[in-house]
Amino acid sequence: MAKYLAQIVLVGVQVVGRAFARALRQEFAASQAAAGARGRPHAEAAASSASGVTLQEAQQILNVSTLDPELVQKNYEHLFKVNDKAVGGSFYLQSKVVRAKERLDDELRTQPQGGPDTERRPDT
Repeated sequence: MAKYLAQIVLVGVQVVGRAFARALRQEFAASQAAAGARGRPHAEAAASSASGVTLQEAQQILNVSTLDPELVQKNYEHLFKVNDKAVGGSFYLQSKVVRAKERLDDELRTQPQGGPDTERRPDT
């Protein structure tokens, strides 16, 4: 009787061990795939995660529809001043304005020199 009980326990341990090893291999493969995906994020996701603000949200905060550097700067200065804590503004809103400006500056820096509205001539 003890011999059969020992065999049952041994078989059970082997089955659980194999299942655990298989699960461990699957988890390791999934972890490697996730690490690889994080290593090469899209430019939009990288810029959004750096500033914490998406491009669309930044444009809404600074009330700009196109990426015009002068308009962005003008709206930034105005919103920064009116949200100054010394004049009764909100530090939270002021920090959102700063983050939005940073995000739009990053986007302006990554654009080609001519900007998005510049016509491109075909190469000849």
